[in-house]
Formats: sequence, C-alpha cells, structure tokens
Amino acid sequence: MRVPRLVSMMLVALVAAAGCSTAKTASPVAGAPAAPAVTTVAVPQALAFTGTTLDGAGFDAASLAGKPALLWFWAPWCATCASEAQSVADLHEEYGDRLGILGVGGLGTLDAMKEFVTEMQVGAVPHISDPAGKIWQRFGIAQQSWYVFVDANGTITHRGYLDDLQLTQKVKEFAA
Repeated sequence: MRVPRLVSMMLVALVAAAGCSTAKTASPVAGAPAAPAVTTVAVPQALAFTGTTLDGAGFDAASLAGKPALLWFWAPWCATCASEAQSVADLHEEYGDRLGILGVGGLGTLDAMKEFVTEMQVGAVPHISDPAGKIWQRFGIAQQSWYVFVDANGTITHRGYLDDLQLTQKVKEFAA
C-alpha cells in the first residue's frame, strides 16, 4: 500500500517533533544502584551458526560466545560416542559454568538421536540435530566422535578425536 506523500511528510514531522520535547528526564536518585551496563559479546565466525535442538527449538551458537566452547560431534549408533557420553556429561556438570558445551548429532534419525541422549544420560548438555551434515561440513568433521574446541576469542584450537583422558585433560586446561 502506498502512503500519500503528504501523509508521509506529516509522519516524518511528527517523529521529529517527538524527539524535541522540552520535558526534563528523571535524574538518578542519590544512593540508588546504577543501572547495569549492557555488555555485548562479539560473536566470532566459528560460532555464527544456528540449528534445531532435538526438541525442535531453535538454537543460536552465538549463545556460546564470550567463553570457551566445546562442540561434540556424535552419531546415535556410534559405540565410541556412547562410551564417551558419560565423560561429556561429567564435564558439563563440572565445567558448564565456564565452558559452553554443545552436542551436534548427525548421521541418524531424530528419534535415534533422542533415544541416544536419553539412554546415555546426556540430556543436561544441549544437543542440536544436524541430519544434513551442514554443521559437520562447516567444521570439517569427517567422522563421529570428534571434538572442536573454540576459545573465548573464537579461535578453533582443536579439531579431532580425543579419548576420555585426553578430553578431560584438554577441558581442564581450556576452562582454567
């Protein structure tokens, strides 16, 4: 719908006039706490992706920005992934306040992924479904049960397989 030029000009004038008020703004009350400063965290390129959780909700990896992050690429039928699930759950419990952890399930059906998370008791860790493998490709993941570490600045510091002991040691160093 086109707005007539005269109406458009009137809207511009009203908007401009609204910003020209002579009313005084409220001053902070002496002794009152200052309003919290809004801090924005720059989203590094490594975390500039979105996905869908296993429950169907949207997930924005930007929520991991500002602290180190661990991405766990797994498949629901993978025996190695199943054997590492407890370590991932334990690391999330111990370091989750200092380290963002995200499971990226692929190479299987959504139902199989949900069953894996339930059976392996890793439901406290957020997981996204990547059935088309787009996020896997983005990170150059060639096989399941690989980890990607992204430091607080957004630099990928590790990409590949780690056994439980190596994973635990790396997380301790990373989240220190």
